[in-house]
Amino acid sequence: MNNLSNLEPKEVFRWFYEINQHPRSSGNEKEVSDFLVQFAKDRNLEVYQDEILNVIIKKPGTPGYENSEPLIIQGHMDMVCVKTDDSNHNFDTDPIEMIVEGDVLRANNTTLGGDDGIAVAYGLAILDADDIPHPPLELLVTTNEETGMDGAMALTADHLTGTRLLNLDTEVEGEFLVSCSGGSNIDLSFDIAREANSSKAYKLSISGLKGGHSGVEIDKQRANAIKLAARLLYLVKADVRLASFDGGIKHNAVPGNAEVVFATDKFDSLKEGLDALIADLKEEYRVEDPGLTINITEATADQVYTKDLSDSVIDMVMALPDGVQYMSKDIEGLVQTSLNNAVILEEDGKLVLTASVRSASSSSLREILNVVTIIANRMGAVAREYSAYPAWQYEAVSPLRDIAEKIYVDMYGKEPHITSIHAGLECGLLKGILPDTDMISYGPSIFDAHTPKEHMYISSVGRVWEYTKKLLAALK
Repeated sequence: MNNLSNLEPKEVFRWFYEINQHPRSSGNEKEVSDFLVQFAKDRNLEVYQDEILNVIIKKPGTPGYENSEPLIIQGHMDMVCVKTDDSNHNFDTDPIEMIVEGDVLRANNTTLGGDDGIAVAYGLAILDADDIPHPPLELLVTTNEETGMDGAMALTADHLTGTRLLNLDTEVEGEFLVSCSGGSNIDLSFDIAREANSSKAYKLSISGLKGGHSGVEIDKQRANAIKLAARLLYLVKADVRLASFDGGIKHNAVPGNAEVVFATDKFDSLKEGLDALIADLKEEYRVEDPGLTINITEATADQVYTKDLSDSVIDMVMALPDGVQYMSKDIEGLVQTSLNNAVILEEDGKLVLTASVRSASSSSLREILNVVTIIANRMGAVAREYSAYPAWQYEAVSPLRDIAEKIYVDMYGKEPHITSIHAGLECGLLKGILPDTDMISYGPSIFDAHTPKEHMYISSVGRVWEYTKKLLAALK
């Protein structure tokens, strides 16, 4: 039973309910992709489905708009599938159970899938309607956005003719994104060389840091546990040997924890200096990271890194840039370029540090990647770049942005928030294959995305629907 049937706008929530009946975790989109294809066939609309299950549905312009410039409406069909520990929900088989509480729509102890199912629902509602004026439309629904934007990466321009594009994957109502950063991961690896240890071993533990997303929260200037460990180790480098170095969890998160096992015969004489630096670090980050905890306890280590390797690792991590590198010259308060030293661990006989570099400028991105590579090579590490994605660079002239802004002001009597995001969006990849396409990104407010607390305000969905219809009518 469709418990959203009485929600307004009915045409949008009808299709949001329908797509939430299909499994659509990243990598498991076949059923929902086929559903979109059948939707198009049932309405005699032109449709394409590629090998990676991206779908493009085309609809001619309405009377008076037949010769207008084509418009692409874009979102992704996959969702992050997370549930509470006590939930029995099976994302591979069970529909999303949705709950209406006043103006709030949420799921029952799972993610809701508003990111980015609501974009698909808007698109289907527009294609299904016969009373909404619009230019020729191309609804582009991509796959695997949440796990690396694989769908957009595999896309070609063969079936896309749109010169304007609305990406509906922004999660703050009234905010228009007009650019995003590109980025690349880079691994710095040492071959591990060990020898027997006869000295006492100690474990340096750093915890209690807030961490956060390495793109949108990098401007918080929070402490990086891996870098803090390097600062402490560098102080005593001459008298210690590393046995292990482990920190961070994900490439896109500022590491909040690190553990280093080291050996030394001179700990008693080193302790005073370490304690002083620990006190300094806690003072340095007392505002950004008041929960910072640093402990040094006794440990065991039968083997340690060779002296050369130990020194090289400490020197490299100490020397690497970290955090905000440059601020945007176009948008006040926006980070242009950043670097996050995200993860360090041992794997397959190597010690590997993974860094994530982001920038809205391709030249600035290349600069930082080159700096990291030079530092790594000088210390004897091998650098490998991978998972690169392009920036969507800010364009001073954007007719679509101007029209969208005017419609918003006319409807709400205030300016929208024109901004950018220091993270990757599919718009960056789409701009790569559609370089002459004018783009903006917006959407209704979605809160706590990627968590079981994800929810949307029903009224926000309605306002964005009315706005989108007005915008379509203006794109003649």
